[in-house]
Amino acid sequence: MTNASNDMSNPVLIVVEGPLAGRQWVLENDSQVIIGRGGSSDIVLPERRISREHLRIWRKEGRSFIKDLDSKNGTHVNGVLLEDVQELVEGDEIQIALSIRLRFVGAEATVPLTLEHETPVSQGLHLDPHTRQVIIKGKLLEPQLSLYQYRLLDLLYSRGGGVCTRDDVVSAVWPDAMEEGVSEQAIDALVRRLRDRIAEIDPEYQYIVTVRGHGFRFDQP
Repeated sequence: MTNASNDMSNPVLIVVEGPLAGRQWVLENDSQVIIGRGGSSDIVLPERRISREHLRIWRKEGRSFIKDLDSKNGTHVNGVLLEDVQELVEGDEIQIALSIRLRFVGAEATVPLTLEHETPVSQGLHLDPHTRQVIIKGKLLEPQLSLYQYRLLDLLYSRGGGVCTRDDVVSAVWPDAMEEGVSEQAIDALVRRLRDRIAEIDPEYQYIVTVRGHGFRFDQP
């Protein structure tokens, strides 16, 4: 597996939805990649619903194949649950744990320079899971978020606009705390502090939306 810019004679995996949107990886012939949340995976996707080793993609004799590794939340190819080994073809969309989407671009196709859904870095909010830096409208948020603020933003951002319940927030932000040990007031206070930090750069837009009776969601301009 190499960076997509290094070899355009092999197929490419592109993240089209999720925290690493826009990232690309080349699939070299006679090789395999393990995709998962764990640090031992070849492609690490920072999403809690993804298993440590979620799926395997490999190349053999010029053909590409995919197999789910008995993951907890499953893998879908073009909307169909993957239950056995399947050959990948140009344009296939791989959805991992219903949270991150990859596109398989065959060796004969042209890799897009940009993705239609991707927001330019100069607009909206972008989270780098490797450096834990937050970029808002092209400006770096400094100082960096506190641990709890980062965990909350990471959860909301990774859902891509999906609603996160208060239980989801407790599990992600305070993983060692019993559910009844975190009050609604503590959750609301954390959300408020995170909104205040984001407003230091962009006070005009509400990135964190309260969904009454359900929880919270991230909204990208």
